Amino acid sequence: MTTLEIWELLSYVVTVVGLPLAISVFVFEQRKERNNEEEEVYQLLSDNYQEFLKVALVNPDLRLFATEETPALSQEQRERMFIIFSMLISLFERAYLLLYEDNLKEKPLRRWRSWEDYMGEWCNRADFRAALPALLRGEDPEFADYIQRLAASTTVAQDSREKTC
Repeated sequence: MTTLEIWELLSYVVTVVGLPLAISVFVFEQRKERNNEEEEVYQLLSDNYQEFLKVALVNPDLRLFATEETPALSQEQRERMFIIFSMLISLFERAYLLLYEDNLKEKPLRRWRSWEDYMGEWCNRADFRAALPALLRGEDPEFADYIQRLAASTTVAQDSREKTC
């Protein structure tokens, strides 16, 4: 076998084995990078929600963690509550735009479900649901439809729980 034939044989080996291996490694690395980016987005959103919870904590007079509507608020308290709800809607919309897609699977679906749980908890509050029409003005239409459906379904679920109690 001549040197030329050996080089030709090696080029075939590289073409048959090396090229598919290089493509596989490239695809694997791209997928890994995409997963890391998705995880980073989720973590940043979660950090933002934690910051929001701190804002809610420094406003105990609004009773934002109570499940029932806060009674007899002053004008200033209602304004603060509306601003806090606006911050929350903005965060929920951002989560929706960055994390939600139709037909999510596995890990992205688990990430989205945690946000859906947060939204559902807030939609259980009557004063939050009552403020939704004003809060959703100018927001993404698909997000607005989504959270309104979620609010309606939590209202139905809450009503059925109250009837059985």
